[in-house]
Amino acid sequence: MTVRFEADPEAAAHRVEAWCGEPLLHEGEDPAVALAEGTVRRAALDAALAEMERGLPEPSYEWRRDYALVLGLDRVLNDPQPKLASGTTLRRHQVDALAGQLAALIGDLERRALHEDDENGNGNGEADEVEEEDEEETGELEAADEYGDEDDEDEDDDEDDDEDLDEDEDEDEDVEDDEEYAGDWRDPAVAAVELDDDDVPVEEPALPDAGAGRRYRFKHPTASGKTIAAAGFVEAARTTGVLILTHRRLLVDQFTRDLTHEGYGDRLHPPVLIGEPTPRTPPLTINTYAWFIKHADQLKRDVYGVVVCDEAHTALGEKTAAAIRRFADPVYIGMTATDQLLQKHVGDVFPAEVADFPLAEAVRRGVVAPLRCIRVKPIASLRQVEIVGGDFDQGQLAAALDVDPLNLAAADLYQSRFGDTPGIVYAAGVDHAERVAAAMRAIGLAAAAVSGRTPPRELAETLAAYERGETNVLVNAQILAEGWNAPRATVCMHLAPTASRRVYQQRVGRIMRLHRRKEAGVVVDFAEAGAPHSERVITLHSLLDVDAFRPGGLVTPPPPRRRRGRRKPAKPIVKEANWIVPVSDDPERRVAVIANQWKHVDASKLPLDEQRAWAVVAARQLAPGDVHTLTERIVGLQPEARELFFFTCAAENKHRKLRLSSLGDLAAAGPSQTTFAMACRLVEAAPTWQQDRG
Repeated sequence: MTVRFEADPEAAAHRVEAWCGEPLLHEGEDPAVALAEGTVRRAALDAALAEMERGLPEPSYEWRRDYALVLGLDRVLNDPQPKLASGTTLRRHQVDALAGQLAALIGDLERRALHEDDENGNGNGEADEVEEEDEEETGELEAADEYGDEDDEDEDDDEDDDEDLDEDEDEDEDVEDDEEYAGDWRDPAVAAVELDDDDVPVEEPALPDAGAGRRYRFKHPTASGKTIAAAGFVEAARTTGVLILTHRRLLVDQFTRDLTHEGYGDRLHPPVLIGEPTPRTPPLTINTYAWFIKHADQLKRDVYGVVVCDEAHTALGEKTAAAIRRFADPVYIGMTATDQLLQKHVGDVFPAEVADFPLAEAVRRGVVAPLRCIRVKPIASLRQVEIVGGDFDQGQLAAALDVDPLNLAAADLYQSRFGDTPGIVYAAGVDHAERVAAAMRAIGLAAAAVSGRTPPRELAETLAAYERGETNVLVNAQILAEGWNAPRATVCMHLAPTASRRVYQQRVGRIMRLHRRKEAGVVVDFAEAGAPHSERVITLHSLLDVDAFRPGGLVTPPPPRRRRGRRKPAKPIVKEANWIVPVSDDPERRVAVIANQWKHVDASKLPLDEQRAWAVVAARQLAPGDVHTLTERIVGLQPEARELFFFTCAAENKHRKLRLSSLGDLAAAGPSQTTFAMACRLVEAAPTWQQDRG
């Protein structure tokens, strides 16, 4: 319905602003342009005037759901430097997330308005006439297409499902708090998602997913400031309630603390349930997915217009996804650093992507710390450890790794390589974490173990001691894999390897927050130096699909250069080696590394066929100045590859001395009669020997 406003559209816009609390016009804007027919702001104005004419003293829930966030984002982004209530200025990638969300909302609202116009008879007249003639015949078919099968049998099935869920909830009621802190001896991919069966694929609902068009997601790397981006949405949604969901009680406390610091403490409010009065100030409620599963049907429907889902990849379980689909009216915003959880994808529940901020770009902009990597030869074989649910079986992994000599070796490795550098060690289960921490304390490291068994108060005290610098190493069983913030954490040691890309990405994210004493985060992978991406164990190089491994080298792009101030820049804590080895599982990319960076490739760590390829490339391009640095690598070649190197260098190298030297080395090796004959033919045929055949 279009309402004709006064002759002065600017006056109408100001009248609506006083009614709804959000501006429809900004300073310097032309009302004829900003409020033109077909724009979202014009639609908001028309809908507001219609409600005002009906005598509504304040916007209805439907109006706030559709327009509050759009107008709020428009207001925030109208500022040349968008900021929060505390004055914190949003960074470029955070502004991009808000701008992407605004563009998506505007596009969806405009398409919806166009669809409504077509349904109201603004489309092709002939088509309308056909619709009227065949209405009775096609009505049932159209209903099936648009709304799915709604027969009595499906309704009964849905009721049965709800009853089953209620029974599960009743059984879980008494153990909710325990399960929030005690999931860490389970599969890491499951432990990260509390009270949610994430090994079960999300089933397609029997009824249409009515709220799917209002569920969005954006992907930002861990440590890039998703909490500040969430605060940006809270700032934009100042005229409607905001519900923030996360997967751990620890993160609820963290969100509460951070949003209070950013100036939104006065909006914090317990969940508003059916039958309770609606607060005058639109509430800001923070809770866990476990709580939401049980209470989604009890939430007051006209309070929350926006739901922010932190770590949205943990909301893909059957129960959580079902609760989201039941509480379908609000606009959902899913924030994640990783798209996948086992066989599921965030897009299954949050279909519309509004922003994707790649990790490499975050490093280039200096938003997160770069990453260096060292590899340590595996301390135990994992060949017999099965993969269950996307990751290593935790019981079998603990049996293979939790051995006193290995624990002592790991402690000695950390002390010898990193000393008192703050870091995080990921162990295979609670008992393993405690024994490794004990081994570290025995040799003088300030280490502590935390896990799902750690009481909440003790956990909080331990993490606080880590932040103060009283503890330097936290050995944990998965509890610190997601959401926990520790800017001083610099080393990430995967003592318990993982086969899950999602788990690995969340782990390394703990050391990517910027800190004045951190030059780069250092990742310790227990893998062979040349282990390819096809290995079961995930490494930093396989996660980021990097072609070559250099011990201690940067795996992410170099960060931007910053102007030197009074404070000296932090120095790397690991020394970068002068050799590399290809680790891609793509043969063409491996050969490209060998061809382009042959001076740096340690050929002795390559398989024989790639040693031969390196021998040919190096022999052709070798210069006299390279001999000293490459002698050790040439000696380390297998005999067949070394002989090929001398042959090729003697035949094709452009330096006369190197050709003669290679021929001499070939002769000194005591060649067989066949080799001698080949050398003679080489000298006779190669153009480079034209002046030196004698």
